[in-house]
Amino acid sequence: MHRMITRRELLAAAAATAAAQTERPKGLLIDTHIHLFAADQTRFPYHRNAVYRPPAQPLEDYAKFVRAAGIDHAVIVHPEPYQDDHRYLEHCFENEPRPQFFKGTCLFDPVDPATPERIEVLVKKHPGRIVALRIHENRAPGQPPSASGPIRERDLRAPAMRETWRKVHSLGLAIQMHFVPHFAPQIRALAEVFPEMPVILDHLGRAGEGTPAEYEEVLKLAKLPRTYMKYSAVRYSSKQEYPHRDVKPLIRRVYDAFGPGRIIWGGLGMNMEEFHRQAKLLDEMFDFASEADRAKIRGLNAARLYGFGKT
Repeated sequence: MHRMITRRELLAAAAATAAAQTERPKGLLIDTHIHLFAADQTRFPYHRNAVYRPPAQPLEDYAKFVRAAGIDHAVIVHPEPYQDDHRYLEHCFENEPRPQFFKGTCLFDPVDPATPERIEVLVKKHPGRIVALRIHENRAPGQPPSASGPIRERDLRAPAMRETWRKVHSLGLAIQMHFVPHFAPQIRALAEVFPEMPVILDHLGRAGEGTPAEYEEVLKLAKLPRTYMKYSAVRYSSKQEYPHRDVKPLIRRVYDAFGPGRIIWGGLGMNMEEFHRQAKLLDEMFDFASEADRAKIRGLNAARLYGFGKT
């Protein structure tokens, strides 16, 4: 005969469950992929070429969240609605939750001859803060590159593209690629010219938007020793809802290719509920890895890559 569970035991169990759900993951936590959008559209308007116009996701709300979550640092991935207007990124640097909390990426037209100089001006204005130039390549095979308009889908094979990469390399920055898998060979051709420059691959290379053969080329990028995979936006590689368990075999292949020292974590959330969901998801996706290796992915790799903690 089973013993009846008392009310006190039920309350204790509920309290233990709540504590487990709200426990902060151990070690250094760095979110390498956040977007922030100002509430004040008069002071920080979206660009006329904005490819989308999201609702506000302001610094003030994010600062409250990171204090509650215990996030140590974050990289603001300068978002497309602002195009090459970096005023809100600069505002975030000037009003961060605590000193040296943020670093950021920039967005410039990578085939514009003026871009190398413009990047250098921004980097010198904010020493140690700009860490990468982000490049968007998401068009389907066979679609031509763009030459004007919104800053995306530029020609990776253009001579001006290589000159921009050369300047990024000389400034000690990284290239951050937001791409679909069939672009992997073009990325490799450029990365091989600048083997000492970090190349960051966003969102698991959006595996769900390419063929298995194309994704093999993404995994081959791991052979370049300064290429990093960003574990973020898992939904782009999944055909299932959260917790996206169909992606777990791919996560293992990414881990085996890049190793625990070249995977970084992005998209920890903008509120406590999402933060706990993402922390739980990381532990489930990487349950085959040791706690020491998961600690690298949660923050230690990003600290080294982006120079957090250095003055």
